[in-house]
Amino acid sequence: MEDLAAPGAGSLPANGNGNDNGKGKSGREAFRNQRRESEGSVDCPTLEFEYGDADGHAAELSELYSYTENLEFTANRRCFEEDFKTQVQSKEWLELEEDAQKTYVMGLLDRLEVVSRERRLKVARAVLYLAQGTFGECDSEVDVLHWSRYNCFLLYQMGTFSAFLELLHMEIDNSQACSSALRKPAVSIADSTELRVLLSVMYLMVENIRLERETDPCGWRTARETFRTELSFSMHNEEPFALLLFSMVTKFCSGLAPHFPIKKVLLLLWKVVMFTLGGFEHLQTLKIQKRAELGLPPLAEDSIQVVKSMRAASPPSYTLDLGESQLAPPPSKLRGRRGSRRQLLTKQDSLDIYNERDLFKTEEPATEEEEESPSDGERSLDGELDLLEQDPLVPPPPSQAPLSAERVTFPKGLPWAPKVRQKDIEHFLEMSRNKFIGFTLGQDTDTLVGLPRPIHESVKTLKQHKYISIADVQIKNEEELEKCPMSLGEESVPETPCEILYQGMLLSLPQYMIALLKILLAAAPTSKAKTDSINILADVLPEEMPITVLQSMKLGIDVNRHKEIIVKSISALLLLLLKHFKLNHIYQFEYISQHLVFANCIPLILKFFNQNILSYITAKNSISVLDYPGCTIQDLPELTTESLEAGDNNQFCWRNLFSCINLLRLLNKLTKWKHSRTMMLVVFKSAPILKRALKVKQAMLQLYVLKLLKIQTKYLGRQWRKSNMKTMSAIYQRVRHRMNDDWAYGNDIDARPWDFQAEECTLRANIEAFNSRRYDKPQDSEFSPVDNCLQSVLGQRLDLPEDFHYSYELWLEREVFSQPICWEELLQNH
Repeated sequence: MEDLAAPGAGSLPANGNGNDNGKGKSGREAFRNQRRESEGSVDCPTLEFEYGDADGHAAELSELYSYTENLEFTANRRCFEEDFKTQVQSKEWLELEEDAQKTYVMGLLDRLEVVSRERRLKVARAVLYLAQGTFGECDSEVDVLHWSRYNCFLLYQMGTFSAFLELLHMEIDNSQACSSALRKPAVSIADSTELRVLLSVMYLMVENIRLERETDPCGWRTARETFRTELSFSMHNEEPFALLLFSMVTKFCSGLAPHFPIKKVLLLLWKVVMFTLGGFEHLQTLKIQKRAELGLPPLAEDSIQVVKSMRAASPPSYTLDLGESQLAPPPSKLRGRRGSRRQLLTKQDSLDIYNERDLFKTEEPATEEEEESPSDGERSLDGELDLLEQDPLVPPPPSQAPLSAERVTFPKGLPWAPKVRQKDIEHFLEMSRNKFIGFTLGQDTDTLVGLPRPIHESVKTLKQHKYISIADVQIKNEEELEKCPMSLGEESVPETPCEILYQGMLLSLPQYMIALLKILLAAAPTSKAKTDSINILADVLPEEMPITVLQSMKLGIDVNRHKEIIVKSISALLLLLLKHFKLNHIYQFEYISQHLVFANCIPLILKFFNQNILSYITAKNSISVLDYPGCTIQDLPELTTESLEAGDNNQFCWRNLFSCINLLRLLNKLTKWKHSRTMMLVVFKSAPILKRALKVKQAMLQLYVLKLLKIQTKYLGRQWRKSNMKTMSAIYQRVRHRMNDDWAYGNDIDARPWDFQAEECTLRANIEAFNSRRYDKPQDSEFSPVDNCLQSVLGQRLDLPEDFHYSYELWLEREVFSQPICWEELLQNH
């Protein structure tokens, strides 16, 4: 019994007999008080959060700059004013006519093409000041944002982006800057000045032009589409812009360029992918179009609108988690709880009529401690990737009163239409035929001879809710192309921006994914500083480290904010890539997913959530008076300790909640219909980690947590399900139903032992076959058709040597004119 009462093993007292002495009770009270203080208030208010592609325009622009960079706003303005006075007399920028502004920008671009690095930087700063909205001539934040958009469109129309792209290539290949940064013991913000200026201009142009408004003039809309095309496709034999940024990420992670401002690179990469491929609403439109093209029925509902209409539920109580600790309470306690079990089953019967009872009403308050204990599974996760550092988790008081929560009125019916796969119908008929007839008919779902009438009705109901996904059609087509490559001919692949991006990423995609996850690991709040981890603070640390407490506090806030922005950009980027590749072709999605799994993305995300997630979402790592654009138009007040600690007045941090939802969606994408990956969630004991995230009262976050819990309930055992009935109820009411999915009882065949390695190997073989067939096309294949048409052969363009044009007339005289041709013989032979 002493072993069972080890720290983190459960809630039994040390003497093992279920009786508490005074000393143990007071110790546990102190323990629980500490837990309450560390975890914060469980009674979190409902968060009024609206999920979208990105935050507000001003917030997205302000996150480009660290607070350490604020002094450079003045430097940019000074460089512009010095240059502007030499070109334009007695006028300000906003007073010029549009033609005069264009003339001045053309002059700026000409002055960029100088040998002197210092002069080139001054001109680039002047351009950056224009892109920042010429704030020296503005009176309000609205004016700054307006003129920033106006100037960015003007700069693009004059060819500024192409000029800065050339300068960016030069800076990336600047070996002197790389070697200088490698020799330094600590890289600071001064080592990336040129790169930061170039990337800031490009980010401002992408973000301002990407933003669509109804009042935009026709010229701006045309410029936006042209810019989108330039970024999407290979222009002038160059790779798409996103691939250049991906190469910067891998170069940074390899240690060859530690001075790269990685936050700006990631933000720009995310916004370029969003601009060229489209955001979440555009994805929904593309999905509807693709289903129509494939002849599939329209979607039953708009998932974005369904999620928006959901209401958050109160957090669950932390009941005894028998499935995770293998501990059982004394028999006397079990006898005392028999009545409560009977009441629980009675309550479960009322789920079908959607009463207004709280989903997470406290249940079995006598034993609430076990799920919070660090378990062997979490320790195995620690060894998997050196993740999940074990922080002491202190159980809450068992005698805590039920939480007072809002009474929620649910709609009359489930929020999602149920879905049934073709595979589910086949499996149901196979079981029915074996039971009633004694043999099966393979994939035949129409022949129902010999089956009783209820089975007929069941099959009819299943077919009514049958859902054929785009992925199902793509997999079927791929199987046919593999079987009949000659008769079906070559596949016609449209050159969409997504397809072009995948082709460019294909060879180096594993390195890209590993690099992104390395940076995500370094930016995670639960990561501890290690000597071998990459330094992601090169573009936030000042040249001279702070010497006062106030400066240290400001830098600490800046560093935390910097890490939060990196997590936000990587999570959104990965989610966008997965969703677009899945729509483009399922095996493109599976390829990137498999490399994320191989790079330990699943334990990394679980590590991220193994913290006080409520504190992370409500963190105040911002100083509102230093945020752009407000800091550019007003004199900065003297910062005090109180003003730094106050932060902003928001109920939560938008970017942190956005990041959490993205990471949960990412985890759902990786594990959906993958039993081997679902078992990773079980092995790493993700259930208590995910259940703690339900404390956050935000409907979308709770939905994706419940989805992740649903797919693993059948593996967690009966005791876990019995002790988490309120969570099971929430899954029933909020997550989409699969009609014959036995998720709540675990009797399905999928819950039995599985050859997980074989599952991943089969998937990998299919992916490699797809990539080989579509992208590894040999030049001289034995299956290449022979062209027997004379006109077609004569009409082909041949690659001629460069000197052929000089000797063409001589060749014509020698080989054609001087050769006698007997036309009669030629006609007779043919």
